[in-house]
Amino acid sequence: MKNNILTNSIAAVILNTFAFGGPASAQQSGVKRTDLQQHDLSIPGREMVQVRVDIAPGVLAAKHKHPGEEIIYVLEGELQYQLEGKPPVTLKAGEVLFIPAGTPHTAKNVGKTNGAELATYIVEKGKPLVNMLK
Repeated sequence: MKNNILTNSIAAVILNTFAFGGPASAQQSGVKRTDLQQHDLSIPGREMVQVRVDIAPGVLAAKHKHPGEEIIYVLEGELQYQLEGKPPVTLKAGEVLFIPAGTPHTAKNVGKTNGAELATYIVEKGKPLVNMLK
């Protein structure tokens, strides 16, 4: 049991440090990521990562991409997503979005209250979850 707790704690630190570009305190101002779960899949070399992302009003989550698919479910607020090569789409609580692997995108809270999404990633194991772009 102690070994499982230690292993899970180490995994959480590694995920925050490498996948998100630094520990939680080093996250982009106005954007908070809360790791929920991470599991290997039956597909060799793939894993599922689930994260809650909270975005403060008016804040833009910087342009980034992922080494796999992202499935978004908006939990609260009003978030506008800009996928490279597509017109922006604004989603409210209860709406969903699919982002293909490697697609550069941003998310902006265009509402007056907190915006939050449940992000589920199906990604290549061992690669950084988030690759920040300029």
